[in-house]
Amino acid sequence: MAGPARPARKKTVVIGLGNDLLGDDAVGVLVARSLQERLRGKADVIETAIHGIALLDLFIGYQHAVLVDAIQTGKYPPGKVLEIDPDDLRPVQAPSPHYAGLPEMLALARQYDLDFPKDFRIFAIEVADPYTIGGQMTPAVLAVIPEVCDRVCQAVAAIPWSE
Repeated sequence: MAGPARPARKKTVVIGLGNDLLGDDAVGVLVARSLQERLRGKADVIETAIHGIALLDLFIGYQHAVLVDAIQTGKYPPGKVLEIDPDDLRPVQAPSPHYAGLPEMLALARQYDLDFPKDFRIFAIEVADPYTIGGQMTPAVLAVIPEVCDRVCQAVAAIPWSE
């Protein structure tokens, strides 16, 4: 006798990372909130403040993933939208495995051959202040949210549905 059926998931997940209490760090969460209705029936949209290996569970079972997050490189002006290839990410230099980052999560999924998205896109928004508790978002970061939403929608629309 078979066990209970797992709920069907869509092929695509869009995850907005961030913390809406930390100024510009909220950008990924705000993009996810803006995309809930626009992507209904096309992708599961999740907003979350978790990070690193803890994110692994959110991606398992999907074929395609789009991740939206804040980034602070100091190389670009706030509001610059970067599309980052996951293979170009460097390992996180952290004091313990509890602080592992996205590169370690991706490596772990590959190492254990998990049911993990083969197509993984990252949209990162350069931010000025992702640390101030209760801080206001930088106007340039806030202003780029509609562009990021459009780019994510285009990325989801480009995913083939007949695989």
